[in-house]
Amino acid sequence: MTEKAGKQTAPPPVMGHDAELAPITAMMSSRLMVLANLLRRGAILRYKRLAGLSSVEFGLVASLGRRPPMSVVRLAEAIGMDKGQISRALAGLVSRRIVAKAANPDDSREVLVSLTRTGLAAHDAIVAGALERNRRLLEQIDQAEIDLLMTQIDALTRKAEQMLASERELS
Repeated sequence: MTEKAGKQTAPPPVMGHDAELAPITAMMSSRLMVLANLLRRGAILRYKRLAGLSSVEFGLVASLGRRPPMSVVRLAEAIGMDKGQISRALAGLVSRRIVAKAANPDDSREVLVSLTRTGLAAHDAIVAGALERNRRLLEQIDQAEIDLLMTQIDALTRKAEQMLASERELS
């Protein structure tokens, strides 16, 4: 096995608590996914309790927010879900009068969706809950550390977007 100058062929040894973890679970991406999944599961429970919304439904209500009506296609793109799955969830929200559907006045083939008053109340509950959860999550970290963390997350997100684009080119 040849080694390029200045490059390591194996990762450095892991110390402390990380030594007990399987190598992949010690990686940053795995830890971020665990954190994201814990936050998502907590959010799902909260929004089910507060607004009676499933995970897909609360994602739709949050995405529609206080914006002008949008097409189902645009909504699907915004949240990265299949149009069929969104249409099924929207049907339930329409039947519960959380979302209203209307034909696009500029293109009658297109359906626009928006939140009703009930939907706006659910949206406001989601936002208030998210602000409270965010406050609780970060309460033990000082503002300078939060600012640095957000900067680092933004940089990691940009890099992950580049990596995704590269993977798509190879597919």
